[in-house]
Amino acid sequence: MVMIAIWQNIPYNLFMYWNVYFSEKAAKQAKKLNERITSILALLVSDLQRNGAAPGKGWPHYGKLKGKKTDNWHCHLTKGRPTYVCCWEVVDKQKKIIEVNYVGTHENAPY
Repeated sequence: MVMIAIWQNIPYNLFMYWNVYFSEKAAKQAKKLNERITSILALLVSDLQRNGAAPGKGWPHYGKLKGKKTDNWHCHLTKGRPTYVCCWEVVDKQKKIIEVNYVGTHENAPY
């Protein structure tokens, strides 16, 4: 009888996290955010690392951006005025790479 460790039955992809990078523009935008918004953004990045481009319906107004040729997504970080949003793109599904390309107010969002 051969004993197999329980982790050998779990798909390899379960242990692989997504790599989340910020574009230069988004990194500059993130530095200008206040502490509360920055902590919410950190939670989103954590969800993106674990779940990929689809962090879940727990994020307000989360969804895929329509009319884009690439795999672009967004969600709201806060409600009310001003509303802060985050936009990201799946750069490579096989290598599991996501690039955050906008963080800021809803009025200036690229959609």
